[in-house]
Amino acid sequence: METTQEKARVEVKIEPLSGLPLIREVAGGVGRTLGLTLLWGLEIVRDSYFRQLDRLNIRPRHKRASAFPPGEPKKQRTTPAS
Repeated sequence: METTQEKARVEVKIEPLSGLPLIREVAGGVGRTLGLTLLWGLEIVRDSYFRQLDRLNIRPRHKRASAFPPGEPKKQRTTPAS
């Protein structure tokens, strides 16, 4: 049979915040809330955009996108080493 040791009790003391630490905590909470609200709003916009595309029956592109324009590549100038 396994023997388990009891963990020592830790006493936790909670002190109320006041002044600058309280303002920092409240501002941090407000900032996180606004950030999550922004992400939620962007998700709503993205979802409605793709639903609209589905309604219009627009399918995704099958052509691969390229960072380089079509045609021959430009000739590269080489400078002589000094």
